Formats: sequence, C-alpha cells, structure tokens
Amino acid sequence: MTAGGALIISPDALLIKLIGLPDLDILLWRGLLTALGFMLIVVLRQGRGFVNAYRRCGWTGIGVAVLFSFSTFGFVLGNQYTKGGNVLMILASAPLIAAALSRIFLHERQPRRTWMAIFLCLLGTSLIVLDDAGAGSWVGNAFALLAATALAANFTLCRTRTGVDMSPMLTLAGLIVATVAFVVSGFGAGLIMPSQASWLWLVVLCLGLLPLGFTLIQRGPLYLPAADVGLLMLSEVVVGTLWVWWILGEQPAPIGLFGGVIVIGTLLVKGLYERRIEMRQRSRVQAG
Repeated sequence: MTAGGALIISPDALLIKLIGLPDLDILLWRGLLTALGFMLIVVLRQGRGFVNAYRRCGWTGIGVAVLFSFSTFGFVLGNQYTKGGNVLMILASAPLIAAALSRIFLHERQPRRTWMAIFLCLLGTSLIVLDDAGAGSWVGNAFALLAATALAANFTLCRTRTGVDMSPMLTLAGLIVATVAFVVSGFGAGLIMPSQASWLWLVVLCLGLLPLGFTLIQRGPLYLPAADVGLLMLSEVVVGTLWVWWILGEQPAPIGLFGGVIVIGTLLVKGLYERRIEMRQRSRVQAG
C-alpha cells in the first residue's frame, strides 16, 4: 500500500515543473485541490458515515494534519531557497528521524536490517542527487529539514492510535496549506490565474495523484513502523528521477542510476526477507 502510494505521487516534481507557477500559487491551488480530492476519497470510502471518519481521528488527527502541512511547506519552500538535490538528500533522512522518534516516544526498537536499509538508502539517494546538490542556502536546507522532520513525526504520531485511519485528516492539511498561502500572498493580491495548460496539470496532480497516493501512504502506519513507511517513500525519489529523464530529457549521471539501483534493491531485498520471516511465523502458528 505504501509503496503503491509512493509510485502514484512519483510524478510530483515533474508536474510541478510543467505547471510553472510561483510557489505561493502552487501552494494555494495544491492545498485547495488536494483538500477536495481527499474529501472525495473519504466520501467514496465511507458513504454517509464519512463525518464519523473525521471524528474518529480526534486531536491526534489534527496533529497529523498540521504536521503534513509543515512537510508540504518545507518541501515547496525548500526547493525555492536551495538546490533540489539538497532537498531530496535531506528528505532521505526522514526514515532515520522516524526511527529515532519511534524509539523515544513509542519505545519501538528497530531491527538491525531496518537500520542497515536506512543507511543504504541514504547512500543511494545521495548518489542520485549528487549532481544537483551543493552548498545551497541554510534557509532552504532548514525548510527541507522541516519537511523531513514533519513527515517522520506525522508517521510516528499515527502509530500512537493503532487501528485508527488518519488519512481523512489530510483534507484539513490541504485547507491549512491553502489558507496560509492565501494570507501570505496578501489575501490573494499577489496571485495569478493559471493558464489552461497549467490547470490541466494542476488537476491531474492535485485532484488526482496526490490525494490517492498520500491516502495510501498515510494508511501505512496502520500496518508498518514509521521508519519502514519513510523507507518505502524513498522509492518516489528514484521513480520521480526517471519520470523527469523520460519526459524532459534530464538524464541522470551513471552514478545516480547506480544510487537508484541501491535504493530499489535495498527495499526489494528487505521486503522479500521480511516476507520470508512472516511466512515462517505463520507456519509455526499453524503447526502449533
């Protein structure tokens, strides 16, 4: 579920480039359209009981929404003030931050294979974005770190309410993003209307791909530790790079392709190994 969500949102960076709007405009329309998309998904899934889906989330759900909003601001503004490679490299630390937060607040111990996978994926992601990384701006790097920390804290917070689906609260997150962008722009004074082509990509990305993908990802902590959810999201970096290469012709360096192989290979091997452990445990239970 989490890996599928990461693949669905993988064209995010590509479509933002095709939309070609200033950051505040992107934040406003991204917030409004994703809020609508998340709400439609909740209504389709829950039917007449969709209001109860929001109520079940409680105050924890509000915290999830705020943290998701921070991760959105950090990602978009980080790309404005520093190199895109720096943003992705810092975002790759989200699984490490999630593992630390889970250990401190939830007392969840990560097995050695998870720590090994985290550091291998950090290495692979660093190789992917090596050409687009540099000194950058400390402000932009700080925004990227905010995005990584908020993302990790979001998944960790979800683990405190086991069995409760927090994905409906992403509707509130979209509204928070849109409201802040509207206020900062001078209550809409500095905003421009998107062109017809920009509208098309905005609808595809923000009304379709992002709500569907992030709904799946946000449900990940129901079944996986926060660190594992963050790890699986790193597949977005690899596939997103391939999208940009295929559509815009921005060919990654050979070392970047090698980094992608490290990330995908690590996630695949870890997944297969843990599936094998799960099958053994089931066999023992059935035998007992």
